[in-house]
Amino acid sequence: MAETDARDLFPGALEMMVLRLLKLEPMHGYALVQRIQQASRNLLQVEEGSLYPALQRLLKEGLVKAEWGVSATNRRVRIYRLTPAGTKHLAREVSSFERMFQGISLVLSLGET
Repeated sequence: MAETDARDLFPGALEMMVLRLLKLEPMHGYALVQRIQQASRNLLQVEEGSLYPALQRLLKEGLVKAEWGVSATNRRVRIYRLTPAGTKHLAREVSSFERMFQGISLVLSLGET
């Protein structure tokens, strides 16, 4: 993401997307970048300079764990997986985000018929 685009994501958005993708399957960093771009239909482009600090925060908080593995292109990569604590955290964050989004939508729809 360009520096100005990074500000467009609210705090915690990248972490929430990473946790959601890791809930589907363990992945390495580059695969996460690609999946975010693909799933957002190219509306979101996360740079590795944003992703890896987010992954480090998630590791430090015990929400993900990492192990060394080999990618499909036969390169040594760190593969991240969601922990049980990460699953619970994701559920809380998604619920909170949905309430916030609903509130914002209600305010934005004022005056529309």
